[in-house]
Amino acid sequence: MSATANDADTRRGVREVNFDGLVGPTHNYAGLAHGNVASMRHGGLASNPREAALQGLAKMKALADAGYAQGVLPPQQRPDLGALRDLGFTGSNAEVLERAACEAPQLLRAVCSASSMWTANAATITPSRDAADGRAHFTPANLQSSFHRFLEPQTTARVLAAIFRDPMRFAHHPALPATPAFADEGAANHTRLAGEHDEPGVHLYVYGRQAFGGNTEREPKRFPARQTLEASQAVARQHGLGADQVVFAQQHPEAIDAGVFHNDVIAVGNGPVLLYHEMAFLDEQGTLDELRGKMTTPLIPVRVPSAAVSLDDAVSTYLFNSQLLSAPDGSGAMTLVVPGECQENEAVWRTIQNLLLAGANPISKVMVKDVKQSMRNGGGPACLRLRVPLSEVERAGLSGRVLLDAALYDELTGWVERHYRDSLTPADLADPRLAEETLTALDELTRILAIGSVYPFQLDA
Repeated sequence: MSATANDADTRRGVREVNFDGLVGPTHNYAGLAHGNVASMRHGGLASNPREAALQGLAKMKALADAGYAQGVLPPQQRPDLGALRDLGFTGSNAEVLERAACEAPQLLRAVCSASSMWTANAATITPSRDAADGRAHFTPANLQSSFHRFLEPQTTARVLAAIFRDPMRFAHHPALPATPAFADEGAANHTRLAGEHDEPGVHLYVYGRQAFGGNTEREPKRFPARQTLEASQAVARQHGLGADQVVFAQQHPEAIDAGVFHNDVIAVGNGPVLLYHEMAFLDEQGTLDELRGKMTTPLIPVRVPSAAVSLDDAVSTYLFNSQLLSAPDGSGAMTLVVPGECQENEAVWRTIQNLLLAGANPISKVMVKDVKQSMRNGGGPACLRLRVPLSEVERAGLSGRVLLDAALYDELTGWVERHYRDSLTPADLADPRLAEETLTALDELTRILAIGSVYPFQLDA
């Protein structure tokens, strides 16, 4: 493939595909995520895995029906019995689960976490339009900040490699070293801004702390900063991005201490629009000025002041953890996909209406979706999706059956109805039948999605 042909391919029919994570059969409220207020608040309550998965699929279908390109990513293998065995638990699967439940219940909860549903944390993506080699680049997030998420990157890498398989069009990089200095939380702290998806983009990387030579006075005091500057810089280097294509901005430490554990809880961007809370960035004006200086089209900042929406309301409703999508008809209009909690909060709903009525920005429509099961565990609509801009040729070159249509939606909802429980408590996680049910479900899922063997139990077999 010539460089010229490849360059033409990367510009033809580029659309952003949102790959949503299917909620796994072990979806539970373990309260594992320190700094995630919703997760901590609901820890120990009974969850409904079936409802959670169906809510996620309903959101996917609504967007696909509206003309948006919608993809699906499978959940992880849970419980992760291999992790428990690595930590010294021995015997049959039932014996491993029983012993872990008695001796280390928090570990058992961690290896059963369904947190991979939040695919915004799965990886960081650079589309082929921005890469010097004309390929889309993928780096799985190491998620080293929490044990239950640290278990994900290996399977994530296999899943991404199985779907984005063509080495002429897709480049896969290893996760960064899993150390505090290179703490990486994926696309939840990354936003690409451009006039259109097929135009050159500027990549905004947001970090919470600097590992080497950082000023601790500029870091949060209550909750940990999960992304480092060094991790963001390393991903940009892996993807071959130049200095004129990147902006590194520090997240406001007061926002992190209020429960804004990722930047996508306080800001969302799409095309030339950056919708953000005034407490999103430590240096708000400096961040905007640098973006303006590097973008080839004018930046459209949409600032929400604290007087309109407090940090607490932003966190409790996940206003900024909404999806901001360009209309499929190419009109330039944008739709904001918000969780139902936004409609229930007077100040937040009034702010949304003001954004729509003001006419000073492209946001002209709001779509309200019920994702309560995910929200109670600390993830809104934006957490549930990984954004991948792809050209026509790249979409046609995807492996597997992962782009949602009516037939795939029907198969996946039927799969959920067959395999998922409608109630799950932390005590249920020790049930060996749950582990068996999950493996059966995942084995069937890989056949539905036609992605081959990606799970440890399949590779071991």
